[in-house]
Order: sequence, then structure tokens, then C-alpha cells
Amino acid sequence: MFTGIEHFAIASPNPKRLADWYVANLEFEICFEYAGNYFVQAKNGGLIEIIPSDGERPPAEMRTPGMRHIAILVEDFDAGYAQLREQGVSFVAEPYENQGNRLVFFYDVDGNLVHLIHRSKSLY
Repeated sequence: MFTGIEHFAIASPNPKRLADWYVANLEFEICFEYAGNYFVQAKNGGLIEIIPSDGERPPAEMRTPGMRHIAILVEDFDAGYAQLREQGVSFVAEPYENQGNRLVFFYDVDGNLVHLIHRSKSLY
């Protein structure tokens, strides 16, 4: 009956700016928009809906309650990392390896925690 995640949403003070950031920096495409809401799609089909926010946002840290990060799968970790550096993305720390997987954390233009990941073995 249940087949998986269709999309998740991020509330943003400037949805268009955030959608454009995912397009410019992570090769997503804006696939649908309506009334100030934007759906951006990754090459593998993953969707993020970006909606207008209300109010102030609390700081997002690694262990703050709630959704913590968006993991972006990358085929060539070194090339992806280099491209983001060239685009001026600010990283939380240096890349590292964990159980054969390569990771690096950074923030998007709204301060949402994102990380690149290259897995040595797929989870599915």
C-alpha cells in the first residue's frame, strides 16, 4: 500500500531563491511551481517542495530536534566537493569517511543542513 516518500517540504522566507540555489549548486531542476511554491527535482527523481515560511526560524544544529539534514547522493565525491567549493559553498568541516562512505556537511542558502554522500554500498 505505502510505496515511499513522494517529497518533503522546506519552508523558506524566499522560496524562489532557495529553489534557484538547489538548481545552481546541486543540479536540481524546478519541475513545478504554483502560488509561490516550488518543487525541485534531483536527477534520481527525489523531490523537495519549497513553500513560503512564516515567522522566525530557530538555529539548526546537528542534534536539534526535528529533521536534521538532506543527504545528496553523488557519484564522484571529489568532483562534487570541488564543484561546490568553486561555487563558494561554505562547509561545516572537512570531508570524512564513515564505514566506507565519504561525507561532507554544508548549509544551503537558508541555513538548512545538507551533506554530500558517496556510499561504498547502496542501502537499497
